[in-house]
Amino acid sequence: MPAQIISQPNPPPDPSSLSDELLQLSVKLETEGYLSPEELNAVQAFRRAADYIAAAMIFLKDNVLVERDITAEDIKPRLLGHWGTCPGLTLIYAHLNRIIRKTGLDALYVIGPGHGAPAVLSCLWLEDSMSTFLPEITRDAAGLQRLISRFSAPGGFPSHINAETPGAIHEGGELGYALSVSFGAVMDNPDLVVCCVVGDGEAETGPTATAWHAIKYLDPAESGAVLPIVHVNGFKISERTIYGVMDDKEITALFTGYGYQVRIVSDLPNLDNDLAASMEWALAEIKKIQTAARSGSPISKPRWPMLVLRTPKGLGGPKYVHGEIVEGSFHAHQVPLPLAKTSEDERASLQEWLKSYKPEELFTKEGVPTEPVLSVIPEINAKKLGQRVESYAGYKPIRAPEWMDYAVEKGSQESCMKAVGRFLKEVVVENPKTFRIFSPDELVSNKLDAVLDATGRNFQWDPACRAQGGRVIEILSEHTCQGMLQGYTLTGRTGLFPSYEAFLGIVQTMMVQYSKFVKMGSETKWRQPCGSLNYIETSTWTRQEHNGFSHQNPAFIGAVLNLKPKFARVYLPPDANCFLSTVSHCLKANNYVNLMVGSKQPTPVWLSAEEAAKHCIAGASVWKFASVEEGVNPDVVLVGIGVEVTFEVIAAAALLRKLVPELRVRVVNITDLMILSANGSHPHSLTDEAFRTLFTDDRAIHFNYHGYPKELKSLLWGRPNLDRVTVAGYDEEGTTTSPFDMMLCNHTSRFDVAIAAISGGAKVNPKVAVSAHELCSYLRHQAQKERQYILANGKDHDDLFETPKFE
Repeated sequence: MPAQIISQPNPPPDPSSLSDELLQLSVKLETEGYLSPEELNAVQAFRRAADYIAAAMIFLKDNVLVERDITAEDIKPRLLGHWGTCPGLTLIYAHLNRIIRKTGLDALYVIGPGHGAPAVLSCLWLEDSMSTFLPEITRDAAGLQRLISRFSAPGGFPSHINAETPGAIHEGGELGYALSVSFGAVMDNPDLVVCCVVGDGEAETGPTATAWHAIKYLDPAESGAVLPIVHVNGFKISERTIYGVMDDKEITALFTGYGYQVRIVSDLPNLDNDLAASMEWALAEIKKIQTAARSGSPISKPRWPMLVLRTPKGLGGPKYVHGEIVEGSFHAHQVPLPLAKTSEDERASLQEWLKSYKPEELFTKEGVPTEPVLSVIPEINAKKLGQRVESYAGYKPIRAPEWMDYAVEKGSQESCMKAVGRFLKEVVVENPKTFRIFSPDELVSNKLDAVLDATGRNFQWDPACRAQGGRVIEILSEHTCQGMLQGYTLTGRTGLFPSYEAFLGIVQTMMVQYSKFVKMGSETKWRQPCGSLNYIETSTWTRQEHNGFSHQNPAFIGAVLNLKPKFARVYLPPDANCFLSTVSHCLKANNYVNLMVGSKQPTPVWLSAEEAAKHCIAGASVWKFASVEEGVNPDVVLVGIGVEVTFEVIAAAALLRKLVPELRVRVVNITDLMILSANGSHPHSLTDEAFRTLFTDDRAIHFNYHGYPKELKSLLWGRPNLDRVTVAGYDEEGTTTSPFDMMLCNHTSRFDVAIAAISGGAKVNPKVAVSAHELCSYLRHQAQKERQYILANGKDHDDLFETPKFE
């Protein structure tokens, strides 16, 4: 079966065996004649105009108003785009416009089926938002020609919604995240309503399934609301959708269980009245919930409204093509007439289709929309969906306390996360409406719980948390945390996502999609900067010996390294003071993806606050206290990148000082990973001269790295004399064992570092060379004895993680 077999357009679902009484749970409304004749005419005129432009964008490069018969020369050389979802998207846009114009509603429009860009672009042109940001796309015949001809053409508008689309806050490629992004956008935006369209294809994704629970984290006293609309048109690319084969009872039962009031919009002959009544009902329900909460009497478990819009896929397009059902089938998904350039029959069908919208009634001879079309558009530019300031210029800089006030005494031992938690507590206090933490149920485990001394969790279905203004969103769904963080950040605020290291990879592709949005946004003149995506990665592999192999995975570092260098930042601060400096910096930075990796266990504080500040500004430095004669004229350079692996480098340096004092060791710590990339390849890259001053011209360098060695080797590519470099790091070895055994398993222990130092130093220091074999054999034996002790006693030696001393 090469594609879906259907016997009729828009096939209905088979009836379920559920009780008909379930239908009483869905909302019933009187909709007949809901709109006045004038309103109905205006909405339908706008829809016709938008659908006409959307269809024309897919096919035409000339003759865009079909003022003569369409010829092959009028058709684009490549037909790209997705028609099937467009009529539903323009339908909702038209009704949002009517309500905004009538009531002054503050709204954003987030579209899950981002491949429906023609629908959105057509509406943006009609409301004259395109010319606001792209002056050449005027609302006249010339501007319409440019809009239509440039769609899905090289150098023109892409086929999916992206940062170049006015009003957009969601990258319209990968499916699953529209709903969580929408909920993030309305948090701390009390007057904002985000109308979020979830396609029934996207509704099949796991991230969307969990995001429905986001209403349980929305405090109506302090935040706006999301109006979800599931657009059930029944088909994906070549198959029916799950929601498309669910009847009204099944859908009502599902969303009622999630906590929603369900209104199903499916009266096709009366579609505009049905949707108008349903949207106004939904907004009234939102107002009731918010009014109760803001008057001090919040509703327990409020049932927020949601709509299910059932319309045929490709509504208004060709009914049949070459005997195949198109409207109401998967054939409408992309280009319904794929041979329009070469087939006279399909070209005739295209002309008949476009003419069916009666463009002569919708546009003047000058190509300007007629009065009925314009009469539904909001009169105030700032209210138009394409010109909402939240979508492109809403950034509010964070007020960060002075991190040095939270610094830890040099020479003590402290958990990086404990120190950062105390700092974040004050960040919450100073930014009560512009900062949130999105955490997958790990805040306490990750030892950031000092934050909870100043705020709480925002779990509205938990009576202990309800209406408390909590700044912490904890939901055990990395996807939902990520989506909320994105929506919150792109609408101008600042967020933080702390996580176990091993599980940040769950949101890797979301992070990549976001970075693409930010990249294009930074290249779009009218978009202003926004805050950065800030990740704290802790509970790392080096201290996940108790949870075992499944919890040992630093791969998210590599995912960030693969981003466009301009937007990627990876930090591995070596101690609590450096981590404080790094967090403070990242929370104030714009347009980056910041990954901060650190330990939640107590570890030595190597640097004072002042030393940490200098070290973090430089990104790396020679640690003179651990080096022989402060690192001058070394035989070998030992480099630590990451908390625990740096500890092992320091321990190795102390061991070597006693074991082989004639070996001249320089110890370097790197806190900003990006400085290692080849000169000019990243904004933070060391110059070749700076690289030489840190690592010498020709001495052996051994890196003890927190992540995968391949990542570091790739980052170093292009630096001179790489044959002198050895790299140890996480080597996919682990189990439930002891912390030091994790070092031994992955060859990042002090013994491994010391062996690498002796082997490298022996190449230039004859005094070391004469005893190198004996020394290395001894160190291997010591490593073996430690492993035997661990296996026999079930733990490490008690003094193994005491701060090393240099005598």
